[in-house]
Parts: sequence; C-alpha cells; structure tokens
Amino acid sequence: VLGKAGRAETATDNAPTSMIETIILLKPKDQWRPGLTKNDIIQELDAKLQIPGTRNGWTQPIINRINMLSTGVRTDIGFKLFGNDLDSLERFSIEAEKILRDVPGAADVVAERIGIGYYADIIPNRNAMARYGMSVGDLQEYIETAIGGQNLGVVIEGRMRFPIRLRFQREYRDNREALERLPIPVRVAGASAPAMAASPAPAGASGSSGMGGMGGAGASSQGTLMSAGIPAQTPFTSTSLMSAPGAGADQAYIPLSEVAIVKITPGPPMISSENGQLRAIVYMNVRGRDMGGTMDDAKTAIASKLKLPPGYSYTWSGQYEHKVRAQNTLAYIMPIVFIIIFLLLYFTFRDYVEAFVVMLSVPFALIGGVYMIYFLGYNFSVAVWVGFIALYGIAVETGVVMVVYLHEALDKRLSAHQRGERGPITSTDIYEAAVEGSVLRLRPKIMTVATSMLGLIPVMWATGAGADMMKPLTAPMIGGLLTSAVHVLVVTPVLFAIMKERALRKGTLELSKMAEFMKEAE
Repeated sequence: VLGKAGRAETATDNAPTSMIETIILLKPKDQWRPGLTKNDIIQELDAKLQIPGTRNGWTQPIINRINMLSTGVRTDIGFKLFGNDLDSLERFSIEAEKILRDVPGAADVVAERIGIGYYADIIPNRNAMARYGMSVGDLQEYIETAIGGQNLGVVIEGRMRFPIRLRFQREYRDNREALERLPIPVRVAGASAPAMAASPAPAGASGSSGMGGMGGAGASSQGTLMSAGIPAQTPFTSTSLMSAPGAGADQAYIPLSEVAIVKITPGPPMISSENGQLRAIVYMNVRGRDMGGTMDDAKTAIASKLKLPPGYSYTWSGQYEHKVRAQNTLAYIMPIVFIIIFLLLYFTFRDYVEAFVVMLSVPFALIGGVYMIYFLGYNFSVAVWVGFIALYGIAVETGVVMVVYLHEALDKRLSAHQRGERGPITSTDIYEAAVEGSVLRLRPKIMTVATSMLGLIPVMWATGAGADMMKPLTAPMIGGLLTSAVHVLVVTPVLFAIMKERALRKGTLELSKMAEFMKEAE
C-alpha cells in the first residue's frame, strides 16, 4: 500500500490540496480466500476505512488519472453543478449527494466540500508599518522566507537532488500565536544591533513594549537566529532573512503582530470552474448494476427532487460522458455494418433474397451472445458491442460458405439436366442437394467453431492487465459461435430447400448467379 497526500506541483494535476490518493497492490488471485472477488475486497476495505471527515472513492489508478485529465471526474459518474456562488453550490451538491445515495447501484457517493479549507491570512497594518519605515514588500519578503522558506542551493547525490531551504523551525510557525510572535527586523533610531528591546518569542522568552519593541538580552536573539539557521550575532537585514552583511546601528526586532493582523479563515481548498462558471461535483461509482440503468434512475431522482434556483444548472460527466458518446457512435456504426454486410452478400450471390437468408445468421448469433453475457453477469458496454460486431462477421462468413456448398450441390444437378444427362429437377433432388451440401459443410463448420473457441476460451481465464476489457469482448463471440453454428448447419439448409422448392413450383429455378459468375471468370 502506498499513497500521496496533497497535489503535485504541476498544472496538470487538477486536484485540491486536501485530496489523498492510496494505491493498493493486490496479491495474485491464487492467494485470495476461496470465492473472493475484487468487488468483495472493495466492500470490505470500504467498511473498515470509514475515516471521519473523508469519503472513499474506489477506482483503478490509470483510468483515474485519465478521467481526471479528460473530464475532471475521478469516478464512473460525475454530477456537475454550475452557478455563481460557492456556498450555494456546496449546499446543492450535498443535497444531491443525499438523493443519489438512494439510487440502486450507486456507490461511493460523495459531494465536494468546497469550504473545508483553512488559510492563514496576514493583513499588513500600514499605519504601524509607516512608524517603522517598512514597506509592504519588505514585510512580505520576511514572511515568505520565515514561513515558506527560501532555497539556498541544491545537494546532489548521484541522480538525486535535494534543495537546501532556510526557514524557521516548525514549532515557530505551526499556529497563529507562533506566527504572531515571528521577529520582524525594523529600523529604530538609537537602538543597537546586539541589544534589542525584547527577546524574540521563538527563543522562549516573552515581553512587550508600547511601540512593538521586545525587551531582552542579546543571548535570546542569538538563540532565535540559530534556530533559523543564521550564525549568532547576525541581525536580520532589510532585504532578506538570510543575508547577514553585518550589524546595523539602527536595527531592532518586533513581533509580527505589531505590524500585521494574523487570522485563520475558512475557504475553498480549490476553486473549480468550467465554461466560465463556478463548479461543484458529486462523485459516484456504479457497482452491482449496469451504468445505463443506474443513470436512468439517477436522472429521474435528480429531476424530481433537486430544485435549483435560476442561474444554476447541472450536467452529467465522468465515464458516463464517454459512454454516451460511444452509444451515439454505435448508433451510426451498427446500421452501417449491417448495410455493408448485406451489400457484400448481394455482390456475392447476385440475389437479395439469398443475401437476406444468410443475414439471418446474425440474429441467431445475437441470441447466443446475449445469453452468454447474461450467464456471466456482464453489463452491456462498448467492449461487448465490439465483440458483437466481430461475431456478426464470423457468423456471416460461415453462412456464406454453407450457401456456397448448397448451391454447388444443386447446380451440379441443374447443369446435368441442361446437358440432357438426367430428367427434370424434383423436390427430392432439392432435398438431396440440401443434405449433400450441409453434410459436406459439417466438418469445416465444426473445425471453424472449434478452432475459434480454442482461441477465445483461454481469454476468459485471463487475470492480467487488460483482462477486464477482453472478457466482455470475448464472451459474446463464444456464445454467438455456438448458436450461429446451429443456425448454419440446421436452419440455413432448411431455408435454402424451402426457397428453391418455391422457385421450382413457380418455374423460376435456375443456376445460381454465383455459378454463372464463376463460369464467366473461368
């Protein structure tokens, strides 16, 4: 288990400083308890890691980073609220969190707490600073160096780099009272450098003065300067805490509270905006249910229970946003796939009826694929639909080969009749041709299905990277191959015989267009 608190020092890490990421590396599955699944592990971990003030959102590390960069949402679904007031956005997002928690399939529902950050505001007192001849820039430079630190250099050890930073020790800057006692160098006429009006508070002494001076001895000052990493008897200068060119005759030290007001104020840890509006997000994962059904219920619940005033709006994002785009794309791709398959079949058989008969293998393949998805408990996703598209191609391919064999068996009888080598074609001849063609196709079809199954079934036992994507893609192909094999071996010959017997009764039975095309090619 490893983790990260806060955010990286890069503009691409769009995360608040309060975010905590914990990465858990799981042991191999053969070391898990019998019957344990990844969802079971997540549920157990979530039950034991309920920490006050935090909310858990379980996801995969890589997709988490991709989602954060593409949509700003770290979970499967993100409910984005837009408005012009941060406090109102937080209130509405918490209300939406309560609504979404009751949606079946919703998990890890948590709304962003926008106002949970705390800031140390140091407000300069310009009148007091004027009495000491200080500028705002001088004060800011002292504060920046004493609290934030200033880099002096870099220590190099092999490929590692360590910055050398000078600042006050933690106990002198980790609370408001300590910040108020920070020693600030000022110029005071008549004061000497070693003797100060008061010993600085970080060294442990206390004192007060009417003009902000601090009474004490030089030894106390030396202790403070040493804690800051500055040699003894080295005063602060007017340019930097770190520079020590020498003692000045008109310099002394006062606490920060004499020239500034230190306040701890609440505020947002990160202000998010999108399309020119302030934004708040409610994060939500989906477990134990398909994302589409969960989203339908979530939309209904939000539309009926969440009332937003004018100027506020919402939208759905996250992986659901990609799912919607993929669905819209598939809505165009699937009809195009069927049209292309039908056109290729028509160019092969030169007969739209026979092309349609071969296309009937697609619904039979769909039956097996749907049952396999149902038995394995997979939800419909883009990977599943890609598997169905690949299955349609395989099913149509085997159907074409079966029809070619059936035509070949019937065309031999039709050619013999045209040459005068036999009598007219009867229904019995059509039946015998259908049996002959289907029997000839039996072994190649079984070999095709067997080799495809042998190649696909091992994927269902895969556990490595990418297995979660490959299993939903492979499952419909395995189930569809079985039912399409039944269709090609049983249903297609029956439909072929019925179609040719009807043509025989009408007197339109003739050599197939495919046979004529092949003869012309020869």
